[in-house]
Amino acid sequence: MMRRILFVVAALALSGCSVNEVVTAEETELVVAEAPPEEALLLDIGVVEFASGLDSNNDPDESGIFGEIRDAEVRYLAYHLKTTLQGTGHWGAVRVIPSRDAFTDITISGEIEKSDGEFVELEITVHDSAGNRWYRETYETQTGISSYSENRDKRKDPYQKVFNDIANDLQAYVQTLPPKTVSDTRRITELKFFADMSPTAYGEHLSFDDDGVASIVRLPAENDPSVMRLRQIRERDRLVVDTLNEHYANFYYGIAIPYHSWRKTAREESVNYRQVKRSAVMQTLIGAVVLASSLAYDANSSSYSNRQMQRGLQNIGIAQGLDTMVTGITRRKEASMHREAIKELSESFGAEAAPMVVTVEGETRRLTGTAAAQYETWRRLLKQIYEAETGFVDTADDTDANPVRIPEPTG
Repeated sequence: MMRRILFVVAALALSGCSVNEVVTAEETELVVAEAPPEEALLLDIGVVEFASGLDSNNDPDESGIFGEIRDAEVRYLAYHLKTTLQGTGHWGAVRVIPSRDAFTDITISGEIEKSDGEFVELEITVHDSAGNRWYRETYETQTGISSYSENRDKRKDPYQKVFNDIANDLQAYVQTLPPKTVSDTRRITELKFFADMSPTAYGEHLSFDDDGVASIVRLPAENDPSVMRLRQIRERDRLVVDTLNEHYANFYYGIAIPYHSWRKTAREESVNYRQVKRSAVMQTLIGAVVLASSLAYDANSSSYSNRQMQRGLQNIGIAQGLDTMVTGITRRKEASMHREAIKELSESFGAEAAPMVVTVEGETRRLTGTAAAQYETWRRLLKQIYEAETGFVDTADDTDANPVRIPEPTG
């Protein structure tokens, strides 16, 4: 009986005890508009650059999360959400915006909780221009080996399920709103822009409750010349944001290939690391069992031939047990090397995701992650244009104390 046990355990050890993972990625079908919605009910969406989700004291060696990658993902993933939403046909203009101070009907902000090529988890918060928080949800998925296949639909991101879920939930939510609420949201966005340009003339067209949620007090007359002038100024503001979006688009398409390669390899390395670690533990355990069984086996048999065979088996078992334990230790070292490979890939990727130069309003500027500050510069420029055209300087204007900005997410 002992001989049979020894043979079985030795066979298991020789087999390597490896189990290959086969993961089939889940999919969500994107809900696309069957007919164009009424223009009066089309809401514009601004997707803010995502938060990285990294602590200031993040240690890549401990967390496996590298700042170079996250700095790229905050823009790349936000822009891909934009393209997904834009493809549904349910919305007006969909833009990536540099900050929550941009004027848009719906603001989507997100935080990257996890993204390693295999798993992704995003926390998404949606506000309207009035300051109402529509909802906050966490979206996650696990990619499969086919997610990075050369035969896949190249239009779909490996994380596409998450983006489709976000788009579908947003459309489902807006469908629950009365048409008046939707149209009022558009009006509030416009009035906030007017008040930002000219607080004295338009600062009292909106009221705010204790939570900072805006409601309409009165609407300006449609035949007011200042309304037409401000709408023209707002179009220039949109053009500035559109120009910034060209930068985001260049960045998005520019890093698409290296980022895809990084995620594909990072996923493979993560799966290999997990499988190697599991296999190392199993082989070390089996090696210990084989070694212990061999040492404990009674090789003193009455038959000389039996004793020789039994001692031979014992020696084989001891050798196999030692070899298996050494293999387990070696594979642990391999697993550590996989983590180092991920780190090296992220560092090389960071070099490829360098900022780009963009020309806005005839001026060449280098966008280096300070798009929010740059947008503030253009907001001041727009005010100068307004003052130059009207000849009126609004002394009540105070950017730092402006009460009409979209509130930060709470709760």
